[in-house]
Amino acid sequence: MTAIKHALQRDIFTPNDERLLSIVNVCKAGKKKKNCFLCATVTTERPVQVRVVKVKKSDKGDFYKRQMAWELRDLAEVDAKDASKENPEFDLHFEKVYRWVASSTAEKNSFISCIWKLNQRYLRKKVEFVNVSSQLLEESVPSGESQSVAGGDEDALDDYQELNAREEQDIEGMMEVCEYAISNAEAFAEKLSRELQVLDGANIQSIMASEKQVNILMQLLDEALSEVDTIEGKLSSYEEMLQSVKEQMDQISQSNRLIQISNTNNGKLLDEIQFLVNYMDLSKGHIRALQDGDLSSPKGIEACINASEALLQCMNVALRPGHEKLMAVKQQQHLFTELRDTFARRLTNHLNNVFVHQGHDQSSTLSQHTAELTLPKHSPLHRDLLRYAKLMEWLKNTQREKYDGLSRTYVDYMTRLYEREIKDFFEVAKIKMAGTTKEGKGNKFGLHGSSGKLTGSTSSLNKLAVQGSSSRRSQSSSLLDMGNMSASDLDVADRTKFDKIFEQVLSELEPLCLAEQDFISKFFKLQQHPTLAQGEVESDGGVPSRQPPAGEHRHSMSLTEKDMVRLMMNKIFQSIETELNSLIALGDKIDSFHSLYMLVKMSHHVWTAQNVDPASYLSTTLGNVLVTVKRNFDKCISGQIRQMEEVKISKKSKVGILPFVTGFEEFAELAETIFRNAERRGDLDKAYVKLIRAVFMNVEKVANESQKTPRDVVMMENFHHIFSTQSRLKISCLETERREAKHKYTDHLQSYVINSLGQPLEKLNHFFEGVEARVAQGVREEEVSYQLAFNKQELRKVIKEYPGKEVKKGLDNLYKKVDKHLCEEESLLQVVWHSMQDEFIRQYKHFEGLIGRCYPGSGITMEFTIGDMLEYFSSIAQSH
Repeated sequence: MTAIKHALQRDIFTPNDERLLSIVNVCKAGKKKKNCFLCATVTTERPVQVRVVKVKKSDKGDFYKRQMAWELRDLAEVDAKDASKENPEFDLHFEKVYRWVASSTAEKNSFISCIWKLNQRYLRKKVEFVNVSSQLLEESVPSGESQSVAGGDEDALDDYQELNAREEQDIEGMMEVCEYAISNAEAFAEKLSRELQVLDGANIQSIMASEKQVNILMQLLDEALSEVDTIEGKLSSYEEMLQSVKEQMDQISQSNRLIQISNTNNGKLLDEIQFLVNYMDLSKGHIRALQDGDLSSPKGIEACINASEALLQCMNVALRPGHEKLMAVKQQQHLFTELRDTFARRLTNHLNNVFVHQGHDQSSTLSQHTAELTLPKHSPLHRDLLRYAKLMEWLKNTQREKYDGLSRTYVDYMTRLYEREIKDFFEVAKIKMAGTTKEGKGNKFGLHGSSGKLTGSTSSLNKLAVQGSSSRRSQSSSLLDMGNMSASDLDVADRTKFDKIFEQVLSELEPLCLAEQDFISKFFKLQQHPTLAQGEVESDGGVPSRQPPAGEHRHSMSLTEKDMVRLMMNKIFQSIETELNSLIALGDKIDSFHSLYMLVKMSHHVWTAQNVDPASYLSTTLGNVLVTVKRNFDKCISGQIRQMEEVKISKKSKVGILPFVTGFEEFAELAETIFRNAERRGDLDKAYVKLIRAVFMNVEKVANESQKTPRDVVMMENFHHIFSTQSRLKISCLETERREAKHKYTDHLQSYVINSLGQPLEKLNHFFEGVEARVAQGVREEEVSYQLAFNKQELRKVIKEYPGKEVKKGLDNLYKKVDKHLCEEESLLQVVWHSMQDEFIRQYKHFEGLIGRCYPGSGITMEFTIGDMLEYFSSIAQSH
């Protein structure tokens, strides 16, 4: 170990000006054994730095290299694992814990003892030693192996000092002078001793020679002390003289301090007075305006607005602590309270009178609008009242009770006014609406004369409303009625007039509601945005202000301003929704198809209102009414479907085009005209699907029940009509039903042709059916002629029974039969006749083919040709 220590000192630490004090051979705990050395070193230069260095033998050669170094000041803890038993394991806690296993316990103890001594001597920080024997933690250790390993080197560190270059040169020079120093050390030491004694004697003589100089120095010191005593005496006299001046200056300083405090207090007092004067002083002009200002003239209103704002600003000033105890402040606050209450009463009384006066003025003009379908305009009233909007805002912020009272008063007066106006307006609308049917007596789309003549009186309207529902149901328009009559110009005119009346009603209501809601928001300052709930605010002029007391705001957040606007509008216009529903019910009773017009118009106005303000009263109300209109529309569609299901046909006459089929055509034409560019096209598309499915189902039902007309004819004609209607109108949502109608029409046309044509050459047809049966049984086609029942003589006998004349006669009877089955409206006779011609030719060619295959070379042919058949069909069609 000593050899390794010297080698490490020479090769690694001496070049770095370091001295190796202790060494221990270790390996990492728990890993594959790779030995290395932990070295405790100190630097030779001051300040001394103490390190723990890890040294490892190089893999490429027989030399050591420095792998890692830690400063001893970074060592936090040394853990020896066990203080009582020998254990080579120990831990060093630097930035992390390093666990080591020493080659022997003695080396571990020697290394830990060296670390403890270095920590005690050079570092202020005390490293914590855990599980270490107390014998190791001593300043000096007993002699022995450990002394040689650690302690001796440690003591030598303090005594040993290396020679510098100059000292080495001096020693070498001296040894050169005494060449025998190396061979005779005792002679050399004796010579050095003699020279040292000579030097000591010279030093003593030099000290004795300097005694005279010391005496002179002492004399000078005595003189200096006497001068110091003199100066101290003078300073004492000066201090006594200045003592009185100091007392006078202290008095002056105290006086100046009191003056400064007084000036500061006066400045603060002036600021407080200035604050109160600036923010709590109301001019005489404002006081006069609040007490006696004219609230009817524009100038007087402006003066009152300015005075009320100034008063509110003075009342809301945020007083500083202690201000409220001042008598002047109490008097001003009392004055402000009286002015506020006085002006609030004046303003409330004046506005109450304005509401009453304006309400009477508006009532007097109602007679001018009774004959016209228009609503009175309230813009003059709104314009006059908006002059008081700022005063209403002041009243809202200062006297909430009076503000709420004025709001209720306004709502009460306007509710009665609007109720009269709206009632009269809807009476006129109902009269005009009912008048659209007076010219349409006998018209199935309008009211019949049996419903009673409609006049402009309310009693006649009431009579109309209570007429027998059964009569009205039978007389209201339906798909059946449409099918039983031709289109009437009176129907179109009446419905167009109704559409215009309904549109005018909505167009009059819309601006009325929007204008009133806008006025309420502006006049009562309900802008539908959140307000500050509490805390200090600063006014526009930078004046510190406060929120009113909690009692003055007890209603502010209970209802949002948006809710207040809605409640006021609901109260004022509470009759609109009822009157609209009544008008809609009347229009629906007059003509159930009016619901189509109303659905389009109402949807458009709801869409427009929601674009303007989705939360407005108008949008909400029209939305509610739209639900009723949509319900009536659905009821109308359901009624048409029910009437289809209840239809009965005559057993003695041919069916033809069913009335609800033509009715659906006219309904679709009417609906497409009404719903062009409508917002709620989806409602109509759903109704189309319901109606067309009902039409399909009931056409099949009637066809199955028909006795006079064949089922195929009923299906063919009606589905052809449905297909033509849908192709002409191009209703995109019914494209599937259009293809289905075409398919049904084609199928039933083919079925009718086959069933009606039957077997025009009946015996010949039976003969060839037997031939086909033999072939199916396995008889070869060319051998069929050898069968007794199907030989050539039998074939010629059957063919002779069908000369051309007989065939033409049978076809003529068939034409008359088809003509009797088909109706004239659809003009399908030629189509059916042409299909029968094609089918007859197909059968003819089939017979000829069988003759050619089963009777080859016999020369047997039919009594007529295809050309003859074409001439028969053409001449029969032309003769009829």
